[in-house]
Amino acid sequence: CWHLWGAEVDERAGMLAFVGSGGGAGVRRSGGARRQTCEARRSRSVRMDAGEAVADPAAGIDMSRSGLRFLSEEAKARALDKKANPIEKLKAEKCGSSIWEDVFAMSAAIREGKTSWEELDLDDREKRLKWIGLFHRSSATPGRFMMRLRVPNGELTAEQLEFLASSIEKYGADGVADITTRQNIQLRGVKLEDAADIITGLRELGLTSVQSGMDNLRNMVGNPLAGIDPLELCDTRPFMNAIQDMVTDGGKGNAALTNLPRKFNISMNSTLFDNFAHTHINDLGLDVAEHPAHPGKIGFNAIAGGMFSGQRAVMSIPMNLWVPEELVVRFCKAVLEVYRDNGPRGTRTKCRLMYYIDDVGMDRFREQVIAAMGLSDAELNTIDNAAPPPSGSGHHRTITGVHAQKQDGLSWVGCCVPVGRMTAADMREVARLSREYGDGTCRVTVAQDLLLPNIPNERVAALIAEPLLTDRFPVAPGRIIGSLVSCTGAQFCPFGLVETKQRALRIAQRLEKLVDLPRDVRIHWTGCPNSCGQAQIGEIGLMGAPARLDGKAVEGVRVMLGGEIGSAPELATQFEKAVPADDDLLVPYLENLLIEKFGATSKAA
Repeated sequence: CWHLWGAEVDERAGMLAFVGSGGGAGVRRSGGARRQTCEARRSRSVRMDAGEAVADPAAGIDMSRSGLRFLSEEAKARALDKKANPIEKLKAEKCGSSIWEDVFAMSAAIREGKTSWEELDLDDREKRLKWIGLFHRSSATPGRFMMRLRVPNGELTAEQLEFLASSIEKYGADGVADITTRQNIQLRGVKLEDAADIITGLRELGLTSVQSGMDNLRNMVGNPLAGIDPLELCDTRPFMNAIQDMVTDGGKGNAALTNLPRKFNISMNSTLFDNFAHTHINDLGLDVAEHPAHPGKIGFNAIAGGMFSGQRAVMSIPMNLWVPEELVVRFCKAVLEVYRDNGPRGTRTKCRLMYYIDDVGMDRFREQVIAAMGLSDAELNTIDNAAPPPSGSGHHRTITGVHAQKQDGLSWVGCCVPVGRMTAADMREVARLSREYGDGTCRVTVAQDLLLPNIPNERVAALIAEPLLTDRFPVAPGRIIGSLVSCTGAQFCPFGLVETKQRALRIAQRLEKLVDLPRDVRIHWTGCPNSCGQAQIGEIGLMGAPARLDGKAVEGVRVMLGGEIGSAPELATQFEKAVPADDDLLVPYLENLLIEKFGATSKAA
């Protein structure tokens, strides 16, 4: 009853715990009262003496606050089953959506000195706050929270960037922002007493952090060149925004879709070959396709089941289904509802969509989704089996640099943001540059880079001469640094087995001085098997792992090779199980690897 999952143990039985009261000032509950609650909760699930009926597992649960209230009867039964994972029990007791109101009471109570972050209810602080995008890593950054936003298609305005900068700059070195591999922004160093003001400010500017963590649909990933790409078949931004609005009720929060069995990722690709959105590693991928049976119409081939975890890394598999653009939002909603109502809720590591597809088969899953869409006969005739894949293949284009848009006289300028990290000052400067040279917007990418669109050609030279782009975010980065990707690592994340961001940058800078490469090489760093850095799609993937040096345990990396993106994706496979991560050992190891496998030549030679 003390919620031992995730290595979080509440040893403060006598400490007063703050419990949000749905927007009120909150109440305090003693450790003894909490133990009584736990005893009552336990008694509901214990079989009675021989001859007596089994207690209703839902007895005593307040359905108005429970995560069960929008589930099908079958899903409720799985969530309440004795084999359900502990997170299911937490959601049944009190839905994560309750935090959308409670966070304001928590923030106010801390600000007014009525409680502290240490005194908050453990489940609220460590788990439910993730439903509003607030992640507390007690062992890595006690009292500081990471705030994960929702930035559909990675598009931001200058005003939004300036607000994000103002939200973190007061935290000094702790206040930074990271571009993530889901085309998103995460703020670091946030204090809970400031959270209410940040959440309110986000909403006023058309951003939100709602449903960005735990068992929810995560950030919507699309083509970072949407609307300006000469090769796109459609603009992904309207789709990404519409799906987010459907899932989050316009950013306010949608409790009906906030209790999925596990996290869920959707991405959309709008070109035939680049696949900037990496649809092959998402739970649901939508690849643009022109169907010969539906001439003149744009639609999407659906693929499903892609995932990375410590237990499994697998690419999506075809649904053999082509969905016309006008039905895409309904299709995504149906997929989420089928997964919500039928997906597994037992062993936590086996609750992703692919496990459900493994169980029922793709044909059955597809039938369920089509039925859940509630199509009329006329609409049913507009969907079809998958369109044939495009003939030939194409190489994944480079985002960084200066590139002509499809609009005459305009270019986009792609900048390398090394390992995706930005300071408040960086964001303010990007905002200024976007206003002065462009249309007041910028885009972030899954490769943790940034681009400024709609730059008049005659202004490009002045823009790329700006100090930010010559000193910090280069337009023409090196062959290694320009494609470098890294997760947060042990600096801010307790799951990281190694520190990644600073180490990745240091090593890349040294390698740039040692070798010449005929082309860019994508090196992906991730601190642990959860693979937020997506090591499996790197041409070289480096994953934190234990290693030994001179008989002693040291920080190390598992080395993977062969990840491919674009029109013919492949996952990397293990090359070496463990290599010590010390810079002076890893640099020569990677230098030799680049020479042997990627055609690099030694500058010393």
